Amino acid sequence: MAEIREHDAMGCRACGREERASEGYPCTKCGTFICLICTFKGVTLCRECAAQDTATP
Repeated sequence: MAEIREHDAMGCRACGREERASEGYPCTKCGTFICLICTFKGVTLCRECAAQDTATP
């Protein structure tokens, strides 16, 4: 019998850590996954959106 190997994880777009998809929140701008730990630290934007915000005066 075949063994089922499900992988319910996503890469955090702020820190790169891989966490369960159900334990995180979307980026406030683009909606990509941000892990729960980054959310607890106050991160609301992914790395790309944060870079765009700092580049735009």
